[in-house]
Amino acid sequence: MAVKTREKDLDFILDEMVDVVENSKDEIFHISEEARSEYEQLLRELEVTKQKVIRYIEDGDKLDQNVRYSRRRLSEVSKYFDRYTEDEIREIYESTHELQTQLAMLRQEERVLRVKRDDLERRLQNLDSTIKRAENLANKIAVILTYLTDDFRQVNEMIEEAKEKQEFGLKIIEAQEEERKRLSREIHDGPAQMLANILLRSELVDRTFREGSPEDALTEIKNVRKMVRTSLYEVRRIIYDLRPMALDDLGLIPTIKKYITTTAEYNQVKIDFKSIGEVKRINQKYEIAFFRLAQEAIQNAVKHAEASLITVKIEICSNNLNLTIADDGKGFDPTLKRDKSFGLMGMKERVEMFDGSMEINSTIGKGTKIIIRVPYERALV
Repeated sequence: MAVKTREKDLDFILDEMVDVVENSKDEIFHISEEARSEYEQLLRELEVTKQKVIRYIEDGDKLDQNVRYSRRRLSEVSKYFDRYTEDEIREIYESTHELQTQLAMLRQEERVLRVKRDDLERRLQNLDSTIKRAENLANKIAVILTYLTDDFRQVNEMIEEAKEKQEFGLKIIEAQEEERKRLSREIHDGPAQMLANILLRSELVDRTFREGSPEDALTEIKNVRKMVRTSLYEVRRIIYDLRPMALDDLGLIPTIKKYITTTAEYNQVKIDFKSIGEVKRINQKYEIAFFRLAQEAIQNAVKHAEASLITVKIEICSNNLNLTIADDGKGFDPTLKRDKSFGLMGMKERVEMFDGSMEINSTIGKGTKIIIRVPYERALV
């Protein structure tokens, strides 16, 4: 009887703990969502502010040229005062003064915008730090919650077994939570967004059919069909991206060869692959990194560059690893800021984790070439 009472007490305590943890998890989720919403709003505001700063700088430079020209005229009038009428002299003086006043006001507004831009960037950094801390805490709470609801109830029965499995179980759960978070983000940014766009376009098809012509509606239907195919491809890509088994079993070079063959056949694009150096297993973290880098670069060439030929070359040297991906696509201007270029940003961050370098050479209409160099100490798996 006493044992059953203790079990009931333990269950009651455990239920209370679970309720507290779940409530805490919900509160952290709301904090994270509010911070993320504010972050996105500030990000949009920052982009608008940056554009305004650029516009004010350009307008200021043009106005500065006009002021200089007006000053030269004013200097000429002052030098040859007797050659001009009183009205001409007054007009030049007033024009120069007005231009100088406009320039001063423009520069002041530019300084105000710069201060606003810097403040927005600082606030974004703080919010980003808050979001990361909230996500990290949410992951830890999820681990605790899973442990409380699944494993901890068996502690009274098999204490020693629970102790042995505790560390292993926590690591597995943490890995699962991280993978779930990554997948949810990728699905949200990929297929979910595309499906939302498809829904909007389908409404446009309906409105076009009712208010426009059947030909226009047919065009919209073709566009929707194309978006559906793209969504299907993204879903398949995410499934494959969960990590190809060949990477663990066969290593980097065979896995990339298989990936290139599959991608080339599916997208009907020619992809040439060449490896230089001894084909042997390297440290696993380098295999994973270089596979992901090649995967991202090839996908960019297929999806954005509209390339007909892609070349991939991997060099396994004595002191470094090199990866080169080139295409004959439409190219872009690397000096210009590109919206939503998160793929290239992710590649750069991954390369920097290994103290490597990434060089992007691209010209509009002449294709793109990405060169990655990473120092490598030969430590076999």
